[in-house]
Amino acid sequence: MSAQVLIAGAGPTGLTLAIDLARRGIAVRVVEQAERFFAGSRGDGIQPRTLEVFDDLGVLDAVLAAGMPQPLVRAYFGGELVAERRMSEWREPSSAVPYPNPWVLGQSDTEGILRDRLARLGVVVELSTALVDFTQDGDGVTATLSAPAGTETVRVDYLIGADGGRSTVRKRLGIPFEGSTDESVRMLLGDVRADALDHDFGYWFAEADAPMDGIVLSPLPGGRHFQFGTRLHGDAAPSLEVLQGYVDRLAHRPEVVLSDLAWSTVWRPNIRLAQRFREGRVFLAGDAAHVHPPTGGQGLNTGVQDAYNLGWKLAAALRGPGAEAEALLDSYQAERRAVAARVLGVSTELLDKTMDGAADAMNRGEETHQLDISYRDLMAHNSTDRALRAGDRAPDAPLVDAARRRVRLFELFRGPHSTLLLFGADRAPAAEAGVRVVPIVREHGVGDALGDPDGDAFRAYDAVDGTRVLVRPDGYVADRVG
Repeated sequence: MSAQVLIAGAGPTGLTLAIDLARRGIAVRVVEQAERFFAGSRGDGIQPRTLEVFDDLGVLDAVLAAGMPQPLVRAYFGGELVAERRMSEWREPSSAVPYPNPWVLGQSDTEGILRDRLARLGVVVELSTALVDFTQDGDGVTATLSAPAGTETVRVDYLIGADGGRSTVRKRLGIPFEGSTDESVRMLLGDVRADALDHDFGYWFAEADAPMDGIVLSPLPGGRHFQFGTRLHGDAAPSLEVLQGYVDRLAHRPEVVLSDLAWSTVWRPNIRLAQRFREGRVFLAGDAAHVHPPTGGQGLNTGVQDAYNLGWKLAAALRGPGAEAEALLDSYQAERRAVAARVLGVSTELLDKTMDGAADAMNRGEETHQLDISYRDLMAHNSTDRALRAGDRAPDAPLVDAARRRVRLFELFRGPHSTLLLFGADRAPAAEAGVRVVPIVREHGVGDALGDPDGDAFRAYDAVDGTRVLVRPDGYVADRVG
């Protein structure tokens, strides 16, 4: 079967979208111009909302098994231990928010888990295969691919540019990438061993008279490596000797000898947002549409959620083309570009604090968790109205069936369908195509109704008997009555 969707780029965004499409029965092809898969930690912070996405996609257990919680960070000034703290306040799971805390996993490990899931769905990433050109018309996209075996021309319904900040797709479309690049600021990042340090902790080393001008060593799961980060002074290229020089100057611990530099890069503040995310049958997602500072751990997560927003909409358009499908595809840009702009503001503010040496520069509040992202009113994010409405994230909640077995709402949402929650109804009406109908009663489950004896679902959804809530396939409320 020929591909219906071609995805350029096999990072977290492209892989997430491919998984979402493949599990919906959409023929998808993923091409990656690199000769080998990325190996390095880079985007190692997975935010709570992304954990919920991974739950739905069937990769959460693997991500949790391979990763670790954010570590306690030991801060040393002038070689003296002055504080221990976490970058984000630890929060207990609740019935509505089962994964309230960020998770740490190197990006290459996350990508490996996503590739394994995609392979189980019958799709293998094609390495050394570059998208070099494309044209589109009203019926599809004709793309030219270059691979070791030669040049290939393919015809697909849709093309997705998930090919990073230097996106070929965005450049071919001529879409402006608005923002700025600050050549005066550079950050040095790398994955390195420091065996003299306890790998259960993170470390911040600085001088007492310049407490924010230091180095961070954050433990990475699955081995003995730390992710090293600092503001780079001078023009030195990243090397083990350069990293060691920072440690020698700021740690005041001669026993800390670095080794095995597995990955390194110099990052410049390149903060940009594509002017538009869609042009006809071609879409941009992830870093091709927006690039973020590493502060706040937002880039990978925003890209994953771009893909999660777009996947079900593409599938719906492929199954039922027409004016309604076009409007649904248009909503991808309307929803995700506004979110990307807001998230860029959060990560840029954190970068500015870091560069200015602000005392709270290391704080990571709930605004980085992406649980409060809503599509209900893109211009009123700070509204004081907390009632659940259309466009809000649909919370989780525990329920019980007639046999007293526990069922989570997230389990019911999982999959390609929408979900209609009927509060106070003891039976489901005739089902609609593509919609799972779930009656919820206040007592234990009766018949085909699920029970909410503790009232968690009723509270989470601000529901009374007669409330009807339609939840989109991506876990956001599509409509609410009552």
